[in-house]
Parts: sequence; C-alpha cells; structure tokens
Amino acid sequence: MISDWQPGASLMALRRRAQVMSLIRNFFTHHSVMEVDVPLLSKSGVTDVNIDSICATLSGSLAYLQTSPEYFMKRLLASGSGDIYYLGKAFRDGEIGNKHNPEFTLLEWYRCGWDEHQLMFELADLVSQLMGRDGASDLKVTKISYADCFHNEFGIDPHQAGLSDLQDLAAGIGSLSWAGETRANCLDLIFSLKVEPQLPKGLVFVYHYPACQAALAAITTAERGNKVSRRFEGFLNGVEIANGYFELCDPVEQRRRFDLDNTARQATGKPVSNIDTKLLDAMHSGLPACAGVALGLDRLLMSDLELKSIDQVMPFSWLRC
Repeated sequence: MISDWQPGASLMALRRRAQVMSLIRNFFTHHSVMEVDVPLLSKSGVTDVNIDSICATLSGSLAYLQTSPEYFMKRLLASGSGDIYYLGKAFRDGEIGNKHNPEFTLLEWYRCGWDEHQLMFELADLVSQLMGRDGASDLKVTKISYADCFHNEFGIDPHQAGLSDLQDLAAGIGSLSWAGETRANCLDLIFSLKVEPQLPKGLVFVYHYPACQAALAAITTAERGNKVSRRFEGFLNGVEIANGYFELCDPVEQRRRFDLDNTARQATGKPVSNIDTKLLDAMHSGLPACAGVALGLDRLLMSDLELKSIDQVMPFSWLRC
C-alpha cells in the first residue's frame, strides 16, 4: 500500500513534467514571447459566476488567490509589454476531482495584433511539439464552430433556439430543475454532457461560442446573423485543455459584464467579488488588440501520459497535502 506522504506522480511522470515545462519555455523564447511573473495574491477576485476564488486574510483585509494571471497580464499589455506568457500556479475553490485540483499549473499567453484563429494555429503548433517524440507528431487538428457541434448532435442552432427549448433539452439530460435555468447554464450542461463526448480524437478547436458565454471575449456577428463571442476552447482527446479569446478591449462593456456577473452571483447565493478597477483603468488607457489563451498543463500531461487522474501528474495534489 502506498502512503499518502508520497507523491502522486511517478518519477517518470515528474521527469516528463519537467521536460514539458522546459520545452514550453524554449518554444516561447524561440518565438520572442517574454515570460512574466505576476502576483498570485490580489485585492480583487474573479466575478465569473462559475469560478470561485480562494480567499485569504492579509493584515485584516480580504485578499484573493488568483484564478488566472489574466488581469495582471492585461495591465502589462496596456503598459506596452508586447507579447507575453506566464507559466505557473493558479487557484480555484471547490474544484477537486480526477480532472480538477484547487492548485494547478497554468500556461497563459497573449499575442498583440493577432486574432483567435492565428492563436489556435500557434497553440496547435505548441501542443504538437509537446506531444511529439523525437521531434515527430501525428496529432490530428480539427476546427469546428459551436453551432455546427450542436447541429451535428441535435439538429438545432444553439444561437437561435428558444430558451424554453434549451431548458426542456437540459431537463431531459439532467433533471427537472434545469427547466428554470439560464440560457448560458443550459447550453453549458448540454455541451458538456452530450456534445463534448462526441468530439473527435486529437486536438479539437471549438470556436464562436454563444454571446451569453463570452466572458472576457469580444462579440462579433457570424453566419446567419448570429451574435457570437470570439472565444474558443481546445479539447485534447476529449478533455478540455485550453480556453482562448480575441480579447474585449472596451472598458465600459467590461464593467457592464462585471456588474452582470455579480448580479448573477447574488442570485445564486454566492458572495459578490471585488471588481478589479485597476484592470478597468488599464483598459481605459488602451489595451492593445490581442488574442490570449490559457492552457492547463496538468490536463495536457494527463493526455500525454494517458493517465486518468490529475493526482498522477502532480507531485502532491490536494488529497496529499
């Protein structure tokens, strides 16, 4: 019997983890992207109703462990940093399971003057190199719109379907309680339980997410006049590993979204988060047009090593702390 004082990852997995982190840094050095080191602790948290920050008390005041380096990195971008990346820890409350750990390793980077499709291409290049052995990779890469994913599975357009229809579909998949859920939550349930398992093997990019799931992405008009977000997610062999945006640069719209998030948090009984006014000030000063993406290193390693639990690719998951 293995004692819980020992690491969850084997020595082979730890060596591969170190190798992948080295390869990532070499990749971005070769592509002239600067590594940045940003704070893990902030006076502001995230407002997204689906993400919860881990709180701390600092000199009697509330502080937050960062769920991603995004806000600090955008302040650097607005200060003229140019292309940057971060490779380090991030934290999220309530996320424990085979694919989740409250402390995890995140790779996040931003490309100035790029759109989301250019960033997908670079992400595919990076993953292909990381997954390859002896410089070779046969990774299959697929791009498909969110609308086509839904149409292939259900024969409906998720952007034009009525809320009641989506609620009925979600209730049939989940439980009757979904009959009163929001459009965004219904779409999320349907996608995660019915669409995602049908995605092909390899690296799959799903783009043009619904406008109601835009988060910090810009909005555009797609085919058939649908308003969609310029957001994409990357799935590696059926596991979500990356989330990217063509970034929203409008501080007024960003403030409106923060306020809507906090209203939604109140409605679900969650604590309201402090809005990061320094991020809004940076956006007012001029956030350059850019695309950014965050990639979960631990999940990438799980797929690379064909392992079933995040505990098997970490020295010490929360279960061993």
